[in-house]
Amino acid sequence: MTDHNDHNSLGNPFDHGQSLVHGRHCGCQTCLADDTPRIIMPARSSSQPGKQPVERPGPLLSSDDMMDRVVESALVRGMFGHSDMHRRQFMKLVGGGTVAAALASLFPMDAIKAAVKEDLGPLEKTELDVGFIPITCATPIIMAHPMGFYERYGLDVNVIKTAGWALIRDNSLNDNYDAAHMLSPMPLAMSLGAGSTRRAFITPAIENINGQAIVLRNDHQDKREPQQWKGFTLGVPFEYSMHNFLLRYYVAEHGLDPDQDIQIRVIPPPEMVANLRAGNIDGFLSPDPFNQRAVYERIGFIHLLTKDIWDGHPCCAFATSATFARENPNTYGALLRAIIDATQYSSDPANRSEIAEAIAPTNYLNQPVTVIEQVLTGRFADGLGNVQNVPDRIDFDPFPWHSMAVWILTQMKRWGYIDGDVDYQQVARDVFLAAEAADVMRELGYDAPEETARNYQIMGKTFDYTDPEAYLQSFDIRRS
Repeated sequence: MTDHNDHNSLGNPFDHGQSLVHGRHCGCQTCLADDTPRIIMPARSSSQPGKQPVERPGPLLSSDDMMDRVVESALVRGMFGHSDMHRRQFMKLVGGGTVAAALASLFPMDAIKAAVKEDLGPLEKTELDVGFIPITCATPIIMAHPMGFYERYGLDVNVIKTAGWALIRDNSLNDNYDAAHMLSPMPLAMSLGAGSTRRAFITPAIENINGQAIVLRNDHQDKREPQQWKGFTLGVPFEYSMHNFLLRYYVAEHGLDPDQDIQIRVIPPPEMVANLRAGNIDGFLSPDPFNQRAVYERIGFIHLLTKDIWDGHPCCAFATSATFARENPNTYGALLRAIIDATQYSSDPANRSEIAEAIAPTNYLNQPVTVIEQVLTGRFADGLGNVQNVPDRIDFDPFPWHSMAVWILTQMKRWGYIDGDVDYQQVARDVFLAAEAADVMRELGYDAPEETARNYQIMGKTFDYTDPEAYLQSFDIRRS
């Protein structure tokens, strides 16, 4: 891992000149132009080759001081609806010292700080390796690096770009990664031993909801009805993916058997566009930014956003082994707080353009900013001559609903990925840690649901999470 000398840096929430959402790795124009910086930021190699990191002086914080700063930051951010811009404007107008004194008179700050330290305890390890696939679904995990969310909780995280989901799975199983960006079905499958060695993995946070699309090659613009796709070859990123299960669901609802009438091919996301260009596939149900990149390259068009199949469906998740969480409870807690905090920040549309710039560089998504912005803002060219405005094309909600896990399990059984009796509710509770996520969300000042499960409408069909087996048996096209 990279050695950083300033791993104890954290912005002062009462200083109008400091950003609370940017860290030492950030090279955005806001940080580069900051007149009162306190952190070290490397220059962006893509635009400023050869430029050396800018040394920005400021005292390092002890672990105790850092935890004090974390508490202060949480309270201040809560006051301003987590808008860093509004915080900085207010601090400049009123004065940070005045605000600090007012907070101290309203809250028992010392008692709160002491309670947090006692609850969290010292971090068992601070340097972590977290794997990710370069897609917009991983936005919170990625942006938490350049925008300082890991630092906020005392962590020095090395985010590792990974070529495919099988490598994410294998590196996680072998403990090469402390945690990872995963497709939502993966921790369920790994915990059941489906497609891999059986080992308990947990999902304490969902990364994104919606955010996928079905893209077809341009020469198929006259084939907008799925019944016309018989004989098509369509790509998905992994067998244990929402992409696979949503594609299967979609074509089956239109009368096609996904195992007989079409061919579904697993293709790593970064290779989707190249395979479409080469004519190896007729289309794909893929994560972004590759849907939008196909439009950008003028080789494909967006047939359907997956939100039109199931609005609010989960896609990717933050996951780790149950062993890591058990053996490193304080580190795990800090990491989960960073992820949930970053996910909530990503959920605000006002932050999306800033985030797009932060995650565009080569070491993250390696995509044009305009492509990422179209995905994150929901204002995009569809490849059919239209500019669409769909603000919830992708959204970010960390809450891991048990009912999401139950639905995924029904589809895994429907298509033969698991067999035999399945205790849907127990598996969902063991893997999707909804109560734990809710506690952290409330601790950080965010709203969290009181319940952990709910029913869904998926292509006009009701999914009743309380009777998953009846739901499974209601489908005419299925393997089990």
